[in-house]
Amino acid sequence: MTKHLKIRDLTLRDGQQSLFATRMNQSQVDRTLELFKEAKFYAMEVWGGAVPDSVMRYLHENPWHRLEKINEVIGDSSKLTALSRGRNLFGYNPYPDKIIEGFNRNAIKSGIDIMRIFDCLNDTNNMVSTIKYVKENGGIADCSICYTVDPKFTRKQRMQAFFSGKKLPGKIFTIDYFVEKAKKLQKLGADMITIKDMAGLVPPHVAAELVKALKDNCNLPVDYHTHCTPGYGVASALMAILNGADIIDTTVTPFGGGTAAPPYEFIYVFAKKLGIEIDGNPKVISKLSDVLYEIRKELSEFDNYRDKLPKKLDITDLSKLPKEVDEYFDKAIEAARKNNEAALLDYVHKIENYYDYPAPNEMVKNAEIPGGMYSNMRAQLKTLGLDNLLDKVLLTVPTVRIAAGCPPLVTPTSQIVGGEAVNCVVDKSKGLPFYTNNSVQYINLVKGKYGETPIPVDPEFRKMICGDEKEQPFKEEDYKEPANPPLPEYGGEKAAQSERDMLLLQLFPAVAEPFLKSWLEIKYERLRSEEAERYRKAREEYEAMTPEQKTARLMQGLYGFPWSSDLMDDEKNGN
Repeated sequence: MTKHLKIRDLTLRDGQQSLFATRMNQSQVDRTLELFKEAKFYAMEVWGGAVPDSVMRYLHENPWHRLEKINEVIGDSSKLTALSRGRNLFGYNPYPDKIIEGFNRNAIKSGIDIMRIFDCLNDTNNMVSTIKYVKENGGIADCSICYTVDPKFTRKQRMQAFFSGKKLPGKIFTIDYFVEKAKKLQKLGADMITIKDMAGLVPPHVAAELVKALKDNCNLPVDYHTHCTPGYGVASALMAILNGADIIDTTVTPFGGGTAAPPYEFIYVFAKKLGIEIDGNPKVISKLSDVLYEIRKELSEFDNYRDKLPKKLDITDLSKLPKEVDEYFDKAIEAARKNNEAALLDYVHKIENYYDYPAPNEMVKNAEIPGGMYSNMRAQLKTLGLDNLLDKVLLTVPTVRIAAGCPPLVTPTSQIVGGEAVNCVVDKSKGLPFYTNNSVQYINLVKGKYGETPIPVDPEFRKMICGDEKEQPFKEEDYKEPANPPLPEYGGEKAAQSERDMLLLQLFPAVAEPFLKSWLEIKYERLRSEEAERYRKAREEYEAMTPEQKTARLMQGLYGFPWSSDLMDDEKNGN
């Protein structure tokens, strides 16, 4: 069991992204930073994920400036971490090495210490470049294995496969599968391994088995990252701690639970009861929690749980814990030590219920898919007025997923598979066969553009979807640089004026182009205003002159372009 538990706080990135669609603005972030500095977490995840896109798209802020401002305050108090999708970086497309190098170099230069690297297919080849460039620039390579489960088929689907002669795959995502991925990453230069359970699908007994297996087979720190959506998060984190996890990802109370990560305060109580030292200053975190409650209320329009905020758990004096809650914590630990998963989950859910955290999402739990994927499929069907087809879509997901090589369900593959399942069911509702309408992303996934899938794609299926049975991996020459032409309306200046601007344009072309142009517009509005003011003053000075002085001034051209010529024109026109 771990003697000192490190904490990676997710509040300013994953926490607000999971609960409030990444809508914290810079002023709200700034209100928390001094307290985060004093809190003394091992690390703080502050960047990556949806942050760069969202702050440009919705808040009209520069993502590089956000990172620099956070770094300016936090300094060496905590390591700053960001999230990267390996070769995909942020988008739904693979990128050439020059962009991967530029992004990681600039991110580390702007304050990132740890880059959490993952690949949507668990294809370690897609992580090689990022590991290399992170380490070359002095960063820490935190390499993630994305947890997922095998496709879930109904008895009817299995019978249909049997009678049609199609063999369904056996077990794919075993403990050995994840351990082998971690061992490959260690050889590639990983500095730590993260179990990335983005959907919260790891039940407590699997968390115990997986953490122990990684500790036994890899000589690296293990970080456990999960979410609370299906109700496993806190219990699984406890089992991870008991089995040697070095780092646990948490969020401070108002930004935890539900679709987010486990609340820090729960993990703190468990650690103290287990006699484990843990990162964090309780008094400071109590003050930080109060500030975050205020911010959460300010973000209520984006809050899916706005009607019921979690209650504060005061960890400054654990002797004041309510008696029944204190017993729940003790009994949860006892159940965990006895590997009694049912009792463990029962006591954890009682703790969560006492503090008004959201109940487990049974639909997500039973469907065994990420909550974001589930909500996106619902939204897609609602837009089409076909909400009644959701159950059929959920049943279609395994078929579509297996056909595409059984990718893990993590961004972007979760959205690609979910969207394709919707397309197939809608096609069928119109009397058309499956795969009549396919997204570009699904075609690219089947082609092999995203990398090596966990199981091979059937060449005949690839030919049906892509027109060619041969795999077509990504090539650097496939990438097309976004245009960045001179803009006549802004004096011939370009929208992207620096390498960092250009990276934004490359990674988020649809969002970054209007964002960068809007800043040019602001700049030129200011310049036009300054020019108008300078001309007004020049005109006043000119009007106060004698005729001889006016002539001399115009002839000498002391005002320079544009004021001298403007004044001369005014004089000629009698103005």
